[in-house]
Amino acid sequence: MTVNKRGKLSRYRGSHTHGCGSKKKRRGAGNRGGKGMAGTGKRADQKKPTILKLYGNEYFGKRGFHRPQKMIKKVKAINIKDLQKKLNFYLESKLISKEKDMYIVNLSKLGYQKLLGTGELSVKLKLDAEHISNSASKKIQEKGGVIINKDEGSSN
Repeated sequence: MTVNKRGKLSRYRGSHTHGCGSKKKRRGAGNRGGKGMAGTGKRADQKKPTILKLYGNEYFGKRGFHRPQKMIKKVKAINIKDLQKKLNFYLESKLISKEKDMYIVNLSKLGYQKLLGTGELSVKLKLDAEHISNSASKKIQEKGGVIINKDEGSSN
């Protein structure tokens, strides 16, 4: 038959110090000595080589700059080869239109802000985009396409 062991806390009931000596000894954070690896300051110069070996220079003070994430603009981009693969799908779902042999594409309507130049182009495009890379604009113009956009040849 198993016997439940009485918890330590219940054994301390009635003893006003709970086994920790004087009442003053467990009071406040000052008694703890600080947070983390506190106490490796002036008087602990002999510990510095160990600390530097384990944690590097980052342990003593902050270094560098952390860019706030809200300042970073994320631009959703698509390559020419991926756009060309999906042209028929976009045409069927009426997101783009076709006049004679030229496809009229509005990238923002498809959910993209930028066109990149990876891949070969085999059709004519009339493209409206916020941003377009230099290589993409070159490939479209070589095929006889037209670019209508606000920011041609941007590096963003």
